[in-house]
Amino acid sequence: MPRRSDAVVRRGLRHVGRAIAEQPGIFALALLGSSLYGGMTVASAYVIGGVTDRVILPAFDEGATTAAALTLAAVVILAVAVLKIVGILGRRLFAGIMSFRLQADYRRRVTGQYLRLPLSWHQRHPTGQLLSNANSDVESAWFFVSPLPFACGAVVMIGMTVVALLLTDPLLAVVGFVVFPLVFVLNAVYSRAMSPRMARAQQLRAEVSEIAHESFDAALVVKTLGREADETARFAARATELRDGLVAVGRLRGLFDPLMEALPSLGTLAVLLVGAERVVAGTTAAGELVSIAYLFTLLALPIRAIGWVLADLPRALAGFDRVTPVLEATGRTAHGPDPAPGGQRGAALGLRDVGFGYDGAARSILQGVTFEVAAGRTLAVVGPTGAGKSTLAGLLVRLVDPRTGEVLLDGVDLRRLREGEVSSEVAFVAQSTFLFDDTVRDNVTLGAPYDDEQVHAALRIAAAEDFVARLPAGLDTRVGERGASLSGGQRQRLALARAVVRRPRLLVLDDATSAVDPAVEARILDALRAADRPVTVVVVAYRQATIALADEVVWLADGRLVDRGSHAELLARVPGYAQLVRAYQPPEPDAPDRQPAEARA
Repeated sequence: MPRRSDAVVRRGLRHVGRAIAEQPGIFALALLGSSLYGGMTVASAYVIGGVTDRVILPAFDEGATTAAALTLAAVVILAVAVLKIVGILGRRLFAGIMSFRLQADYRRRVTGQYLRLPLSWHQRHPTGQLLSNANSDVESAWFFVSPLPFACGAVVMIGMTVVALLLTDPLLAVVGFVVFPLVFVLNAVYSRAMSPRMARAQQLRAEVSEIAHESFDAALVVKTLGREADETARFAARATELRDGLVAVGRLRGLFDPLMEALPSLGTLAVLLVGAERVVAGTTAAGELVSIAYLFTLLALPIRAIGWVLADLPRALAGFDRVTPVLEATGRTAHGPDPAPGGQRGAALGLRDVGFGYDGAARSILQGVTFEVAAGRTLAVVGPTGAGKSTLAGLLVRLVDPRTGEVLLDGVDLRRLREGEVSSEVAFVAQSTFLFDDTVRDNVTLGAPYDDEQVHAALRIAAAEDFVARLPAGLDTRVGERGASLSGGQRQRLALARAVVRRPRLLVLDDATSAVDPAVEARILDALRAADRPVTVVVVAYRQATIALADEVVWLADGRLVDRGSHAELLARVPGYAQLVRAYQPPEPDAPDRQPAEARA
């Protein structure tokens, strides 16, 4: 256990050094302000002692004092106070800047890693954990930075105090210095006990965030299946563990904080007891005792600042240990040397013996899938749940790469295209639509330099122009978090406009029009075909109304391409296909119900 405690201290000190190395200039300014405060604190003690010896005690002895003496005392006290204020302002201002800069910098690093790492890495890490890494873990990792310059300035102040006290009265100095070893021993014990508790609390924070995010994301599924009570119980159990963990942290801190507060006061009391005897014996002047006692009183807060830093180091290490694996994660999507073929027509799409399986999966999701889609054509991908349709959609836009085979765009393997070329030619609209709490315009453009004419053209193709025109502020209407102010179909049409405005040559829709009226859906696909730059469309679909709009249909089952042809051909020759697509059709009325009322009468 002592080795573990030493390791925590060593790692903590290295982490402090890391913070200073990241922001050396700002830290130097904060330390300068803190050192000025410390120097003026020591000076104020000796000013008080000098005023006691030269103004107050003579006034008691003589029964009077001079205006000059009072004025000089006031000027000196005021000057020291002003310089102390300047030190406090500088310390707090630059310490705050340093803390927030480190947090912002590491959040950018973490999110940059999220964008660089391949989708396969994200699939192994829950979304709630990733949110916790970028938010609470980064905040915890650098939380100690705010009191750090104060603590370093306190070390400078303690050094000045040691020299001053030894020059003033070595015996009283030795009595008072007993406090300092006790402070560091207490902090070592505290760090040893707190480190595992803080690590556990940080882990539980991430797990609570993960469960909450899963429940929010799948709110409709939870409500549909009537699992609200189970999700509530799952969240409550983990939240209770987090509460108990934080209570344990609070109890330990509640024991530590009063002890840290008491130590300087005990040191002051010891100095006064010994010093009073020395004043009576005539070996120490009253002013010197006042200076020393006052100085120990002033040291309470700086010593507490050292305690703040040491107390926060276990939490900082726990947070940094959770952030480091993200920053050190390897793996990224490789890119080739070729440019995209380009052109003014839709892209020709081809798959050759494509196979894919997720890491750790017992079986392959796709096996030996081969087909072609001519430029400008519309292909519907149909299959039962778990057939691999969404995985296939991800392969077409290179969210993942196949384990075997090739995905070709105009005859070029997607893996050979340069970085950014796939996204310039291909657009993807997922079933789960995500809109930002921003305006309609910004949700369509995502900050890209598209003008309003291009935005309106995309909205027109997505059959969204009419409802956007009816919004209170048109394109400038804020849609709320996740598009809360819009219906499901409206959200899907905005997401489709977001893809269309980029003028892709291949558009992949993963059941992205499921909430749209079939008549509107037909308008959208007709508009895509009639656009000045016709688009090749691959749509994952269930509804017969959607499938019937496609030029050709691919039937997937158990990860294999079982059949392909027109909708009518597959209905006639594939029983599983007919059963699936008809399951989503409303039942036709019985024969008697179709007769006129008069005939039934």
